[in-house]
Amino acid sequence: MARLLAIDPPPHGWQLVSSSSNARVAYHSEEQLYYKEFYPRGPLERLKSVLVGSRATRSRKNDAALLSEGFGAPLHLASGQLSNHHHYSFSKAVAGEGITDWCRVHLKNRTGEALRQRRRLLHCMGQFVGRMHASGFTHGDLRTSNILAAYGEDGFDFSLIDNERTRRQAPASGRHILRNLMQLNMLLPSDITRTDRWRFFLAWQQQMPGFSRVESRLLALESYRWAMRRLAAKGLI
Repeated sequence: MARLLAIDPPPHGWQLVSSSSNARVAYHSEEQLYYKEFYPRGPLERLKSVLVGSRATRSRKNDAALLSEGFGAPLHLASGQLSNHHHYSFSKAVAGEGITDWCRVHLKNRTGEALRQRRRLLHCMGQFVGRMHASGFTHGDLRTSNILAAYGEDGFDFSLIDNERTRRQAPASGRHILRNLMQLNMLLPSDITRTDRWRFFLAWQQQMPGFSRVESRLLALESYRWAMRRLAAKGLI
């Protein structure tokens, strides 16, 4: 099946989904399965695969580590290598939609129940990311599209995807935490207000007893400024 999914058109029941230029991703809605083929990022990719494992292997191990600690992540079913030396993996789809879509589409309205849900979403996401960081995990690319949220009777449940560069240290690196907070701040000002960003941060801070109040606020301020500089450089603000 992986051989067929590596070429166009994909087999019946599968459809290609948008992804970075470094991967090919297909989804089977009936089976709730994802196929991901990892394209080499450069000439050293094969050597890196030998030394620390392929991107598919790293993703599988990191997802398993997150799941073992009670954090939502994809469940891997199979992986392998194609004749072109590209590695691939199959995993079960994770419930939920990206935080970007929640902010831009589902909870775009800033009044009434939608506003209350929006505030609850950001507060709960802050708790989730704070618990992740307090547990020693940092994500390699914590953009809001890589955090999925599903809403149920008990509130929001969160999961992390694209975990090939997720790492765990004891304690988590302050530099990596700062980068994660910057990545989350890359939402546009039209997506999220400064008050909403602060709401997320206060919930995150509650989960991080290892940082003093001053240290936490310095991280919040610098991550926001860093994100705004990047958005300005991209011409988005």
